[in-house]
Amino acid sequence: MMAFSMRYYKKTKKIILACLLPLFAAMLFFSVNAIAANVLNNVNSINIKSAEIVPVEENYVLNAEAEIKFNDDLQEAILKGFELNFLIEFQLVTPHKYWFDDEIVTVSQRIILGYHALSRQFLVIRGEQQKTFSTLDDAIAELESIRDFKVFSKSEVEKGLVYKAALLMRLDHNKLPKALQVDTISSDEWKMLSQRYEWSPSLFK
Repeated sequence: MMAFSMRYYKKTKKIILACLLPLFAAMLFFSVNAIAANVLNNVNSINIKSAEIVPVEENYVLNAEAEIKFNDDLQEAILKGFELNFLIEFQLVTPHKYWFDDEIVTVSQRIILGYHALSRQFLVIRGEQQKTFSTLDDAIAELESIRDFKVFSKSEVEKGLVYKAALLMRLDHNKLPKALQVDTISSDEWKMLSQRYEWSPSLFK
């Protein structure tokens, strides 16, 4: 009788374990994915998706699209009235295989993102141009779109030469308020730097 009880107990234990293991595996899977999703949602990032140079009269202008994500801390900083300065940096070179590239032009454009508490409006400032938005998402969408940025004149390039263009976008930590600089310089969560987006533009069509 005792031997039968032991066999029955062991068999029952195996059945229970067999039923619980898939449940534990599922719980672990969803927990890991939930943690991963939470981490991704709290990461600041800039990703340049596309860029092109187009002729406009006697100049060439840059049009580009980026994808920008803010974490909760950055959104909170904006709502508290801190201005965020972003730099768009463009470079055009003549590439050389066995020597340093010849720099043709290096230019930058500053874009400021801020929030006006009294009007509850988000501001995007490019040079002397200022636009207002009712939501942060709309302001970010404006920040993501680079349009008609004059980068060089037609007289600065020559027909028949091959050129390489590069584009970079980043958060300028040097322009952050002193109250934020102490916390952000050593924090990876505040580092916002896009990849170096490179392409060979067709300047003469």
